[in-house]
Amino acid sequence: PAWDSLLAKLIVTGATREQALQRAARALAEFTVEGMATAIPFHRAVVTDPAFTSDPFHIHTRWIETEFVNGIAAYVSSSSPDEGDVDAAAARESVVVEVGGKRLEVSLPSSLGMTLARTAAVGGAKPKRRATKKAGSAASGDTLASPMQGTIVKVAVEEGQEVNEGDLVVVLEAMKMEQPLNAHRSGTVQELAAAVGASVTSGATICAIKS
Repeated sequence: PAWDSLLAKLIVTGATREQALQRAARALAEFTVEGMATAIPFHRAVVTDPAFTSDPFHIHTRWIETEFVNGIAAYVSSSSPDEGDVDAAAARESVVVEVGGKRLEVSLPSSLGMTLARTAAVGGAKPKRRATKKAGSAASGDTLASPMQGTIVKVAVEEGQEVNEGDLVVVLEAMKMEQPLNAHRSGTVQELAAAVGASVTSGATICAIKS
């Protein structure tokens, strides 16, 4: 479950960190990959961001989520689609699927033709189109659920322990990145179903926090 979607590595050296950053910025500006979206624009932004270039620099493991200002433009294919194609690609619809006995609502591009597939499945009845919803929280009511697939690398609570909203419950690891999962409410930890080393799926129950 741990892998990198790696196309290439850009390795830059310098006599000093400042020189290495300058060379990295130049090399990234000249780095071109066509036909697909890559992380190159993000790397270009990072190596020129004051938080990263300062001495000492002020980067931490949650810097991207909490402080990085994302002004990176969305990827557009080099085929340069016209405005109508862009609008069609941007249109989305929600589909309800069942995975492991749980019903999940998934947002998909309309271009995938799911409306047509569902219409055929129900004998020609046209399904209602629902507005796309943003992904919900990992918590619902008392239940604290995993927001993603990963491996539990730390359990910070015990069954019956009192926690406050925001307290660390578990740490998940996915794609070599650690993601803390905090209590969504204050209360008592019950039905704890987390153990170090266990693999969890997106939506899997971690515990219940009851007041």
